[in-house]
Amino acid sequence: MAEPYELYYWPILPGRGEFVRLVLEEAGVPYRDVARLPEEDGGGFKPLLAFMQGERPGQPAYAPPILVHGELVLAQSAAICAYLGERHGLAPAEPGKRMQALQLQLTIADVADEAHDTHHPINASLYYEDQKDAAHKASQHFLDQRLPRFLGYFERVLERSGRAWLMGDTLTYPDLSLFQLVEGLAYAFPKGFARAAEQTPLLLALRDRVAKRPRIAAYLASDRRLAFNEHGVFRHYPELDLGD
Repeated sequence: MAEPYELYYWPILPGRGEFVRLVLEEAGVPYRDVARLPEEDGGGFKPLLAFMQGERPGQPAYAPPILVHGELVLAQSAAICAYLGERHGLAPAEPGKRMQALQLQLTIADVADEAHDTHHPINASLYYEDQKDAAHKASQHFLDQRLPRFLGYFERVLERSGRAWLMGDTLTYPDLSLFQLVEGLAYAFPKGFARAAEQTPLLLALRDRVAKRPRIAAYLASDRRLAFNEHGVFRHYPELDLGD
């Protein structure tokens, strides 16, 4: 019997853990989303905090998401997605193309980090309310300069692919993460994203194709899918979006 997967991430927000969940769901493999389970089933915050406090064996993880698979302890969402994608037919077979898929995943992580930093531009430890003026300046720069460049980059990747997916004819794990990125940006900046996305029809079409895949559609309709909220990477503060 194959070793089960255990995912450790904060139970109240999608955040970076959602990139991992989408790969697990598309792969159709069972997994335990540990912190969301009842304490009597070994879930809750305590098992996650044990990692953060260095009490668990294996290579220390700096921050969640953390995947445990047998004796393997693996952190960083891009590394986890690549590991799962390569094990479950969601990564290219050729080594060079596998690295290109990882390159795309790391770029997606860069965009997610910049989106997060719009509402926490000074210090992630401070409350948003303590840095609102700086957040407004950061968001306007992100919407005016960075977001169009990022979305335009992925549009060019799809144009050069000439196929339905980033890496060609077959869906790979960065397609799933790009779906989550687009959904998060549309939630956080509905006006700013709509403006930038006018120039990226291929990107929007990819988002729609991912959402219609049977396993993903079932997941999105289930209670396993956590809604975006103002505790995670993508947060909707109207004052940070484009003005009317």
